[in-house]
Amino acid sequence: METAYIKTPLGIATIIGDEDGISVISVSDEGEISNEIPTILQDAVSQLTAYFDGKRNDFDFKLNPKGTDFQQKVWKGLLEIPFGKTMSYMDLSKKLGDVKAIRAVASANGKNPLWIVVPCHRVIGTDGSLTGYAGGLWRKKWLLEHENPTTQQSLF
Repeated sequence: METAYIKTPLGIATIIGDEDGISVISVSDEGEISNEIPTILQDAVSQLTAYFDGKRNDFDFKLNPKGTDFQQKVWKGLLEIPFGKTMSYMDLSKKLGDVKAIRAVASANGKNPLWIVVPCHRVIGTDGSLTGYAGGLWRKKWLLEHENPTTQQSLF
């Protein structure tokens, strides 16, 4: 496994992966920035940088998250939430086939190991509230605003 640390507007992102794909992308408030990016991680770093620069809204590098079959199912469901859109935990549970699994879906969502790329930040409360985000609600708010900025309406 190779590791890289890059600066983002939301903190230091840690990217971990190998030839099988990227298995972890996480964020923290502090850390050392990598001087060199391992070749196997360069595509992921480039795409994340473009995302933060507002030049990319999807990712196509190979993913290899580790989790249970149920977690994998939830994470695949998250990948279907379009850029700039949100979905409630209830709607995600319904989409995955079991409205009663809402707590399990929320738990799997919270264990998502691929920050931003598997867009768990796009899942909100049924009432539209920003709930449950491991990276901090301020980061979730920032990401949602980054993906769906409100434009100033012209008066003329």
